Amino acid sequence: MLTKILIANRGEIALRVILACRELGVRTVAVYSEADEHALHVRYADEEVCIGPAKASESYLNVPSIISAAQVTGADGLHPGYGFLSESPYLAEAADACGITFIGPSVDSLRLLGDKVRARHAMKKAGIPILPGTAEPPESIGEALKASRRLGFPLIIKATAGGGGRGMRIVYDRSEIETAWSMAQREAAAAFGDGTLYLEKYIESPRHIEFQVLADRAGNVVHLGERECSIQRRHQKLIEEAPSTVLTDRQRRKLGKTVVNAVRAVGYQNAGTFEFLMDDRERFYFLEANTRLQVEHPVTEMVTGIDIVKEQIRIASGETLSFRQDEVVLMGHAIECRINAESPDTFRPSPGTIKVFSVPGGPGIRMDTAAHTDSVVSPHYDSLVAKLIAHGQDRDEAIARMRRALAMTVVEGVDTTIPLYRKIFEDQDFIAGRLNTSFMNRFASE
Repeated sequence: MLTKILIANRGEIALRVILACRELGVRTVAVYSEADEHALHVRYADEEVCIGPAKASESYLNVPSIISAAQVTGADGLHPGYGFLSESPYLAEAADACGITFIGPSVDSLRLLGDKVRARHAMKKAGIPILPGTAEPPESIGEALKASRRLGFPLIIKATAGGGGRGMRIVYDRSEIETAWSMAQREAAAAFGDGTLYLEKYIESPRHIEFQVLADRAGNVVHLGERECSIQRRHQKLIEEAPSTVLTDRQRRKLGKTVVNAVRAVGYQNAGTFEFLMDDRERFYFLEANTRLQVEHPVTEMVTGIDIVKEQIRIASGETLSFRQDEVVLMGHAIECRINAESPDTFRPSPGTIKVFSVPGGPGIRMDTAAHTDSVVSPHYDSLVAKLIAHGQDRDEAIARMRRALAMTVVEGVDTTIPLYRKIFEDQDFIAGRLNTSFMNRFASE
């Protein structure tokens, strides 16, 4: 087992990793920027190192500073959390070169699956359906226009690197491509340092379904079922749940087996998520692979009873999976809301000091957060305040518990998205499980 792990992240996910390490008897090192000096993840870690000023590029995205912090403190493991450098081959390679175990997939896997075009090729070769698109990134707008005639509309322009909805534009006509291409290219270059784009057929109003996998170094692979992530705004997930309201047991077994075979085919290790779009004819298409822990991993933990972060650490320590696929049993239903410091109407960020913070309790409720009364939601970072998770014997009970928990949660001093979620959980389409990625467009218009 690794003996000391540096968490190259902040906020609730850094605290989440610290909790798993404590239960495993592993010491922890927190890194922090000057803006996070008094953050909870700093307080609860065994050791802490300041790695720079508030600006993320000079602290949480600074690979030399992170590696130096690991070396100075004698950390033998490095957990990247999610966001920031969690899918960075550069960080993983630097850690490997310094004899520090990167808790995640290999550098080769990060490079392969981090490039969406290469990932599409690999998944197609492994037998997973992919959407029609450009086999290679067009080198010019002219090539993109030529490809659009072959593919037909609507199309989606995507960045080959990164994610989170950045560097993406939907086009319904050839006249829109030139402007959309230029905008997506600039956005991708600014966000990821790489403006390379490709074209893919766009599915109107699909469901977004993803499979969680775990794979050890000995070649053992299991999936932990699926999550439904169709409630989105501008490709950013708002609500996630497990299992999906639409998958049958037969579909789950079939798609899960296909994903496991693909994981083996590409030699993937540790935790990962394989994401799919499902059209109105229940056909599945590979979307992307996330080579890290997902924000929404708690819903899978709630329905399987498996601590994914602990499993990550055990796998990185060289241990084999302690359970087989037939021992993974889905129990009940879980739903997660991402509570952000944003206007519930306009989604405008609302940084500031939290004056009052009171979290709910009761059966089936989990709150993952690093917020507290007098803590600061910094304008320098993501606006996530907390992740509220409700678990029930079935979906109806999970919804009822989520309603109760949202009504009991008190956050004062900043605006939050709690009022929005309270409305969504009263929506008849949501209650009936009639979900797709256009849900928020309809909901907002009403």
